[in-house]
Amino acid sequence: MAKRKPRTEEKVGVPIAPMIDVVFLLLIYFMVSSTLERQEADLSFRLPGTVEQEQPLDIPDEQVIEIREDGQIVVNDYPYDSPEAGRLVELAAMLTRFQEASVANKVEAIVTIEPEDTVPHRCIVKVMDACASAGIEAVNFALGEEG
Repeated sequence: MAKRKPRTEEKVGVPIAPMIDVVFLLLIYFMVSSTLERQEADLSFRLPGTVEQEQPLDIPDEQVIEIREDGQIVVNDYPYDSPEAGRLVELAAMLTRFQEASVANKVEAIVTIEPEDTVPHRCIVKVMDACASAGIEAVNFALGEEG
């Protein structure tokens, strides 16, 4: 019988050099194909702030707050908060801005509350609380027209 030569096992390996080439090509491809975001430029301008008047303006500064039958608060045809809200946060924020603008213009901020006849008193009190939290003291009431 013939003797067999012992088989030498070849080591199987992954060639690294072509993998490095592929990785660099992918890196270059993604760098070139990506869009670079432009950095924000620093624009030197200032937003307008509150400017105080030297003399009071001769304009009426009054907001009419309507309280509808379902409890919805409406100012200038824009509804504020929901009728189920415990506190009128949106209305109070608007009235605070109104008060600040009135102080800057050196006029008195006046609010007229105009509730419908069937509105519960708690809705009126919530509006009055929003006026108080905004620092508005001149609050009037408008009565419904009699037919």
